[in-house]
Parts: sequence; C-alpha cells; structure tokens
Amino acid sequence: MIVEQSKAIVSEVGRALLGKREVVEKVLMAIYAGGHVLLEDVPGTGKTTLALALSKVLDLDYKRVQFTPDTMPSDITGFSMYDRDVNEFRFNWGAVNCNLLLADEINRTSAKTQSALLEVMEEQSVTVDGVTRPLPRPFVCIATENPLGSAGTQPLPESQLDRFMVRLSIGYPSLHDQIDILKAKRYSNPLDEIQTKVSRDDLLEVQNFLGNVQVADSVLEYIVRLCEATREIDLVELGVSPRGVIALTRMSRACALIRERDFVTPEDVREVFTAVCAHRLVLKPQARIENVTAADILVRVMDEVAVPSMGQARGRA
Repeated sequence: MIVEQSKAIVSEVGRALLGKREVVEKVLMAIYAGGHVLLEDVPGTGKTTLALALSKVLDLDYKRVQFTPDTMPSDITGFSMYDRDVNEFRFNWGAVNCNLLLADEINRTSAKTQSALLEVMEEQSVTVDGVTRPLPRPFVCIATENPLGSAGTQPLPESQLDRFMVRLSIGYPSLHDQIDILKAKRYSNPLDEIQTKVSRDDLLEVQNFLGNVQVADSVLEYIVRLCEATREIDLVELGVSPRGVIALTRMSRACALIRERDFVTPEDVREVFTAVCAHRLVLKPQARIENVTAADILVRVMDEVAVPSMGQARGRA
C-alpha cells in the first residue's frame, strides 16, 4: 500500500513540476525519513511550486516565509506579548506552527534569523521565554537558497546545513518539458488542479513504519565506511558528521521503501549518498584551486570503498 501511495504522490506532484521525477522522489524520501530539504538553484526553476504541490498532495498545513535581511527570529518562532485584558503575557506563534514550512531564500537573511530554525529542525519544538512548545506532527522544513554569489546572499553555517537531510537541485527543464509547461499554463495553473492523495495520519504511519525496513550489518558497515572515508581525504576540512551517518541510514531505508523492498541494498545507499552528504563537507581552499567539488569527492569515495554483495545485504541486522 505504501508503494502505491508513493507512486500516486510522485505522479500527482509531477503534474505541477514536469520532468523532475527523480527530484520529487528524493524529496518524498526525505519526508518519509522525517528530514528536512534544502533546494539550491537559480530563481524560477520550480522550488516554490514543488513545496506547494507537496503540501496539497500530502494534505499538510502550509506556511511560507520570504527571508529578507530584516526578517527577525521572532517572525519564525513566535513571541510573547502583554495582553491587558487578561493581565498576562500571551504567546503568539510564528510561521513554524504548521506541517510544512517553506523557508524561501533562506540565505538572504541574517545568521541570527537562520539560527532560529536550529531547534525547530532538530527538536521539532520552539523555546520562547523559557517555555518549550512542540510543533504539529508531521513537521517538514523545505528551504530554498540561491547559489552563493547571487546578490544579497550569505552562506549558511555548517551547523544549519547539517540539519538538512538532503540538498537537491531541480535544474532547468528540458526543451520538451518547457513546451509542456507552456501548454499546461495556457488556460490554468496546474497547481490549482492538484489533488490530495494521502492524509497526515497516513504520512505519520509511513514515518513510523520506516524502522521496519531492515539494514544488514554489512550495509550498516558500508554506510559508516563511506562516511568515515570523507574525513580522511586531504582536500576535506570537515567530513560527514555522525548526524550525517544517521541521515544516510534513514534516507537509504526510505529509498528501499519506495523501490518496493523491505531491506536496504548498497545501491540504495549509493543512490542517495551525494544528496545526503555533499552539503556536509567543508572543503579546503586547495580544493577550489584544483576545481574539485564535494560531489567529485563523494564519487571518489564510492569508487574506493568496497561494496557488500547482495547476499550480505539480504542478511538481517
């Protein structure tokens, strides 16, 4: 049933975001895994459309924050205001009181405002004036950012990047997809026709079920060896963190689930490895001089680390 639901979700979102099935699948994997998504791309490629379509298909309460240099942390988390009628302070929720938060152009605001999302993304709660308040479940943050170097942007701190389960790029559509987009928008907006395919309870059920997808000891060792290898390369200042190891394991489980299996294979790990780990690497200046990217390093790591056999992968943890 989960597999059929997943196909229906991907197909329905694909009506609004044409030709990007692989990206939609990876975003859905991250949501199944209880993670957050960072979409890095130039403006106008469909980042906001993807978030809106997912909120409709998954029946999630949706809020959007357009990050600007004057956006305050209280705009995100909320604030307490004195209410004269009851003679006490009353808490007013910020934008995070929802199921799906679109943090649009997150790298255009200050580091202080960016940091307001740290507790939200890790603990799924908000602490204001010493009181911790839980967020609705499920909670997903989809953040978009323009490539570094665009006007008014500044890099996200490593601690913030590490809390995103995946970083993805939608990219430009193909020639034929662009023609289909123009035809689809001729008379109406495809987003207006998106239908809900699952409920919030269905999504929570999938997230809870994810732990039942088996990961053999050999595959767990493969995941750890891949991440450890990123810490031993000369061009890397900081490799994949233990949080990244956990994220890679959960994403691999979600990948196996969507691929109609109840166990994780090395190919599942390899399929999501770059999306989960590339943004967690901090490269040395020498890497830029040599024109080496994080993705290049991860490809090298996958080539060097021995892959377990399928027989080993079918073993139970």
